[in-house]
Amino acid sequence: MVALRLIPCLDVADGRVVKGVNFVGLRDAGDPVELACRYSKAGADELVFLDIAASHEGRATLVELVKRTAEAVTIPFTVGGGISSLNGITELLRAGADKISLNSSAVRNPKLISEGADRFGCQCIVVAIDARRRVQEGSGWDVYVNGGRKNTGLDAITWANEVASLGAGEILLTSMDGDGTQNGYDLELTRAIADSVAIPVIASGGAGCLSHIAEAFTKGNASAALLASLLHDGDLTVEEIKNYLLANKLSIRPA
Repeated sequence: MVALRLIPCLDVADGRVVKGVNFVGLRDAGDPVELACRYSKAGADELVFLDIAASHEGRATLVELVKRTAEAVTIPFTVGGGISSLNGITELLRAGADKISLNSSAVRNPKLISEGADRFGCQCIVVAIDARRRVQEGSGWDVYVNGGRKNTGLDAITWANEVASLGAGEILLTSMDGDGTQNGYDLELTRAIADSVAIPVIASGGAGCLSHIAEAFTKGNASAALLASLLHDGDLTVEEIKNYLLANKLSIRPA
């Protein structure tokens, strides 16, 4: 059995880690390199580094942060935000990223997924999907881009299947409804996507306690759980979470 993964997420804007609720109300959460180093030493399985203000920041800033992060950590890390070309992917992989996360650019140009997978391997290409439940109860989820600002009208499950067929190695699935609320992952959404594709799905958005994280695996069928506020605010540690998951007979590497 492939080990489940615990992945801290660093949302970065203006060179600082930030955190909000439902993609708004951002607050400062610390220095990205310092936090990355802390989580790497604490036993996290991977890291995700998302430049959520990429369109407003120079590319040099992101590349420099990636280089500094790569020097500070000993675990794989994924970088996303404003990456719209094969050259952009190449630059960040050379800077030290292990994987690249595509979101808005993948929706605009789905061929970038297959071109990236062909050139660098499927394992390097992650597609991030930001999904929000439609107003009509039980009617599914729409895909949003541009940092959650624009509804594409794409159905999240349909889009997940398309990115998998194009060669994405995994999906980073964020529930916009759950983001930052600490009310729990959207298990229905996570399970629907995880059960419809043959690639790993990372659950994101809403973890508020230990049981929420376990449920992402046991009820959401996720392969990994993404965490931000719980760790940044010191409510839980990587070791505490992993010990709880191990005590509940889940297959995860000890911290």
